[in-house]
Amino acid sequence: MQTFHHRERKKLPSFLDWFGWCTWDAFYTDVTAEGVEEGIKSLSEGGAPPRFLIIDDGWQQIGSEVKEDPNCVVQEGAQFANRLIGIKENSKFQKDGRNNEQELGLKHVVEHAKKRQNVKYVYVWHALAGYWGGVQPAGPGMEHYDTALAYPVQSPGVLSNQPDIVMDSLAVHGLGLVNPKKVFNFYNELHAYLASCGVDGVKVDVQSIIETLGAGHGGRVSLTRSYHQALEASIGRNFLENACIACMCHNTDGIYSAKQTAVVRASDDYYPRDPASHTIHISSVAYNSIFLGEFMQPDWDMFHSLHPTAEYHAAARAIGGCAIYVSDKPGNHNFELLKKLVLPDGSVLRAQLPGRPTIDCLFADPARDGVSLLKIWNTNKFSGVVGAFNCQGAGWCKVAKKTRIHDVSPGTLTSSVQASDVNIIAEIAGPDWTGDTIVYAYRSGEIVRLPKGASLPVTLKVLEYELFHICPIKYITANISFAPIGLLDMLNSGGAVEQIEVQLDSKEKAEHFDGEFAFEYCGSLSDNRSPTATIALKVRGCGRFGIYCSQRPLKCTVGNAETEFNYEATTGLMTLAIPVPEEEMYKWPVEVQV
Repeated sequence: MQTFHHRERKKLPSFLDWFGWCTWDAFYTDVTAEGVEEGIKSLSEGGAPPRFLIIDDGWQQIGSEVKEDPNCVVQEGAQFANRLIGIKENSKFQKDGRNNEQELGLKHVVEHAKKRQNVKYVYVWHALAGYWGGVQPAGPGMEHYDTALAYPVQSPGVLSNQPDIVMDSLAVHGLGLVNPKKVFNFYNELHAYLASCGVDGVKVDVQSIIETLGAGHGGRVSLTRSYHQALEASIGRNFLENACIACMCHNTDGIYSAKQTAVVRASDDYYPRDPASHTIHISSVAYNSIFLGEFMQPDWDMFHSLHPTAEYHAAARAIGGCAIYVSDKPGNHNFELLKKLVLPDGSVLRAQLPGRPTIDCLFADPARDGVSLLKIWNTNKFSGVVGAFNCQGAGWCKVAKKTRIHDVSPGTLTSSVQASDVNIIAEIAGPDWTGDTIVYAYRSGEIVRLPKGASLPVTLKVLEYELFHICPIKYITANISFAPIGLLDMLNSGGAVEQIEVQLDSKEKAEHFDGEFAFEYCGSLSDNRSPTATIALKVRGCGRFGIYCSQRPLKCTVGNAETEFNYEATTGLMTLAIPVPEEEMYKWPVEVQV
């Protein structure tokens, strides 16, 4: 049908490689220009500078004609019937609330964030229909969109599974639907204005609502395709990158109409105040990514860094291959945790692929069955990573029709991890790989040499995790082998290794037998020996860097300066300090003589 493209054919937006902050859980719709400035400042002063900003719901001009009606049973959701009354920012983003001072509006907020607070990318939120309740019909200055009220019609299957106050509200009050023949004009004018303010892209929410409004417009498929084609055409015209985060968009027609959109929210929202939501959030994103990850980069949503489950969420995002962003209130941060995710320049060590369940988890239920841990695999350039999570105890309740805790005391569970859990580990290791790996367990700090086919046990309580960095061993000679691990204090340690090259001494030659070494000498070689080879690495980031070496290295340099290192003979772990670079995204040259 050629209506959508696979992920590999899409351009990923650059914000994915930078740490971000979203205003939603910090302020909800009470966000202001001052709040945006305060949030960026608070994170930056603590050493986790956001380079990517999402100004979420709360910046637009909205109004409502909904009146108090004692006969209306959906008053709880009445706020969702609010409609867009203008494409510019509201008075909270204007100086002293005066809309005529455009230079001190959204444009000023964006310029201040970029020029004074070093933010690189600013995205703003809007709904696919403009706002939750659409666009105000015949609103001043918006008459040319030919907006008319439409009333959502949900399928019996959806109604029986998850009644929703948003849909209930709109079914009574209606949604202002822009004529699909005019919707490109609407998006183009909105996005052109945002671009003129310096905005780089949009988070487009409430997308699935369109499938319920197809009556009179050729059906849901035709209407959805019209809206998505117009949206992507406008984004392509007005923004420099493929600058869209798709949200609330898991309707089939929306997914199969997205030719360009490359980032998709893969789950329900992050709910900081709902104890039942945290384990199922991790599980849901991982399993949804099996499907969504084929044609978009799944987004795991924001989280709070200062929260009882913060490290659990942070670990999942570190190996999810996704954007890493928080929604902390200003002043409410766990910088010790954030520095395990964010480098001093504001960049992150993002894994290469969408994080997905390992093969042995595909037909398990790690949220409900009481026996399974969830294992999520991903890759870096020269290693794999497997995250193990205990997600038991909560899930969707068909009776209450909401997420509930069904086991208040889930048991401690045990599973195992092996190199083959990383589905493409052999491709990463190369044709001469013997199957042996070094495994670095992040939380325990253990370094284990794992022979081909062997596994490691892992035991976790609910809301606990462990990250296993699986590093293929490379042989230089029959008695010298190594495996770069990465930055040991970062959650995605292996993401720091950007390049590996082995430069053999001209007198040395590796001994091979059918692609494998015939033996490995386990004794220690003399420290006075001549160098056999130089391991040349490119490393991004700073901090404690680890390399496995079967023999004590002779010399190490970082940035052409000789540096001290520690070596543990029992584990083969060599550690050295990587300085903080002056340049963004700098790759340190590291050389190790063995």
